[in-house]
Amino acid sequence: MFILLMSGLQIFNAAPYLDASDKSNPAKRVLVIGSNDAAGPQHVVGLTKVFGRTFTTTGVLGYTDDGMGAKTERAFPGWATLPGEQDLADGRLWHLFFGWFLILAIVVYFIAGAIRKDLRELILRPSDLPKLLPMQLYYLRLRKEPPPHGTYNPLQKAAYTVVLFGFIPLIILTGLALSPGVDAIAGPLTAVFGGRQFARLWHFALMLLLIGYFLTHIALVFATGAWNNIRSMVTGWYTLGDHDGVGP
Repeated sequence: MFILLMSGLQIFNAAPYLDASDKSNPAKRVLVIGSNDAAGPQHVVGLTKVFGRTFTTTGVLGYTDDGMGAKTERAFPGWATLPGEQDLADGRLWHLFFGWFLILAIVVYFIAGAIRKDLRELILRPSDLPKLLPMQLYYLRLRKEPPPHGTYNPLQKAAYTVVLFGFIPLIILTGLALSPGVDAIAGPLTAVFGGRQFARLWHFALMLLLIGYFLTHIALVFATGAWNNIRSMVTGWYTLGDHDGVGP
């Protein structure tokens, strides 16, 4: 996922904008990361425009690290892209290779979960819906006990259901819709997402949602006992305590 993120940002740098349109259309641009050198090359300013509102982002976005020890006009900095220097061809190679690797990993994960018959435990069911609010109140320390649940509590099921059966399949499909080769043989897939530019917008938005999920997940791991949680992921040994039901 890290490699896909960094190589994806490298690809984005080649066309640092997102349009809510089937084709490139500046009139429907929802995001653009660029720069302004109106005051001369010695005073270049990085600018990020989101839904028509412009922010100065010099040193972070628009005008930042070029990956080779200097600064240049580029959307994302060299330390955040793969490769660090501007190289669309290599960025695409990294992204496509690990994109197919992600697809393979997900397929293996689903098959293994189906064989073990524990994949269904991750799915949010109608009976879990009334327990979502009580579980959230428990997390907020506004309720002493969590609602009864199985291996995974209802909020965990909601998160896993949305991510495993929503975000990840969609980010794979929107990625395929961006491929000229796939578009040539499966044009309807691209059309479903509103065209290649719209598919690019959905792909970027899903990336942000997955980053948000990842950061929240890591925060919860540390908030509920990092060592206990990480050890349980590796060994299966989870020590029950004050945060029973929060661990993996």
